[in-house]
Order: sequence, then structure tokens, then C-alpha cells
Amino acid sequence: MTRSWCARLAERLAKGCSGRSAFLALTLIYFLLVAACFGSLAGEGELSLGRNPVRNLLRTAVEFARPSFVDVWLGNPEFAYRSDDGTLLRVENRRTVELEYLAGLAGATWTTIRIATLGSLLGAVLALPLAVLTARNLAAPGQLAWLAKATLDVARSIHTLVFGLVLVGIVGLGPTAGILAIALHSMGSYGKLFAESIETLDIASIDAVRSVGAGPVQVFFNAIWPAVLPQFVSSHLYIWEFNIRDSTILGIIGAGGLGLLITEAISLFQWGRLATVLIVVVFLVASFDAISRRIRLALL
Repeated sequence: MTRSWCARLAERLAKGCSGRSAFLALTLIYFLLVAACFGSLAGEGELSLGRNPVRNLLRTAVEFARPSFVDVWLGNPEFAYRSDDGTLLRVENRRTVELEYLAGLAGATWTTIRIATLGSLLGAVLALPLAVLTARNLAAPGQLAWLAKATLDVARSIHTLVFGLVLVGIVGLGPTAGILAIALHSMGSYGKLFAESIETLDIASIDAVRSVGAGPVQVFFNAIWPAVLPQFVSSHLYIWEFNIRDSTILGIIGAGGLGLLITEAISLFQWGRLATVLIVVVFLVASFDAISRRIRLALL
């Protein structure tokens, strides 16, 4: 896949300059782009904050400040729903209702973890052979290397949500569409990181294994795999952590998990319940980040 004209222009400027002048030139391009984005949006009137933004912000903040899970202890056990004319419609125990909601939230959290975990693993497996082909120091056949790089570029360019929308139409609603969407997008990121790890290897050690008559598979498992395994694991943990966060929005297109609860809360303006779900998301991502950081430090 051909690179964009912006990337080619930046590369030419970087080659034509050196050191500090190259940095200043690229910085100037960046600020020109920022000015163009801001100016065009301002000219189209798309930077408006709407009517009464402060009042809306305060009202939303007040509702967010009381997450719905506190109803387990503080909820009204005889909460009455009445019509506009005062007619009693029904009475419910808010504590029981919230306990049932939290049980569903736990199930949705487990679904999100499964989608991110299986999608990440599948993406890594699919990316590995493509990374081997695109690594420049392994000198793969030109056409195969180009095709592998183009595949990774396309996969990395298309957002997970777009993949999900397409896959829901193919495999139907449910976690399978989310797993495949995570895998296809992650494949591009994995492939790039894996290929860069391979390119940092000492080519002399690879040639030494080739010189004794080893085939491509033997070269990979004897000279490449042991050297890049720590970096591969670190990359996998990083993208896995990202996919935990990314998979929370896949419920928007019917993949289930926490994203479905987020969509429901937003559509019904249930900001207290949205706050509860977001607290779970933050806790989940923070916990996984702490675990993956420990594992990465152990690999050093």
C-alpha cells in the first residue's frame, strides 16, 4: 500500500534537513495542520458548545456523582412509580433491582474480557507470519513482503468498530463478531511491532544459522524466536491491554459485554448506571495495566 502524500512529504523534508532543522520543519508542518483543522471547523461553525453548556455540565456531573451501585445499600426499598396524574403504577425495591443489575454487570465484564483475550491471541497468531515476511533483514521475496505489508497496513488503518459492523452482518450478533473485529485490527498493530522487533536482531547470528544449511523454519525457531520472544510478549501484553479498553465499545454494534450496558445507559439517560459501568471499566483497565507491567518488568 502506498503511503500518503503527507508521509512522503515529511520523509523528504527529514532527508533534506538534519538534526534540529529537520525537527523544526516537521514541527512547523504539524502546527500548520493544527491551524488548518481549527480554522476550517471554526469557519464551518462546528466548534459551538451548544445552548446552556454550563447548566448541562453541572446537571450531568450531579447525576454522575451518585453511581447506581450505591442503591444496593441506600436505595429506596419501596420506590413508587406514578403517572402524571399521580396514579400509582408500581412499587419496586431499588436495592434488589440494583443487585440484579450488578449481577448482569459481572457477566458483561467477563464477556468483555473473553472478547479482548481471544481477539488479541488470534490477532497475534495471524500477524506473526506476516511480520516475518515484512521484516527487512530477513529478505523475504519482494512480492510476498509487499503483500504482507499491505495487509498489515490495511488492517491497522480500519478501526475495530468498522470491522465489527461488517462482521455482525456476516456472523451475526454476539461475541464472535467482537473477537474477529479485535483480531483483524490488532493483526496490523501486532505485525508492525513484531517486524520491528525482528529488524533489531543481529543479522550475523541469523546468517550463522543459515550457513549450516538450516531452512527458513529452522532459522526462525533457532535464531529469531528465542531472541525476540521477550519483545513479542511485551507487545502482546500492551495490545491486549488496549483491546480490553477497546472491546468495551463493541456492544454498540451488538457484540455484547460492557459496551452493551454503556449503550443502554446512554440511550436511557441513566447517568448513575453509566457511572457504575465506567468505574468497572477503569478498574478493569487499571488492574490489567498493573499486572502486565509486572510481567514486562520480569522479562527485562
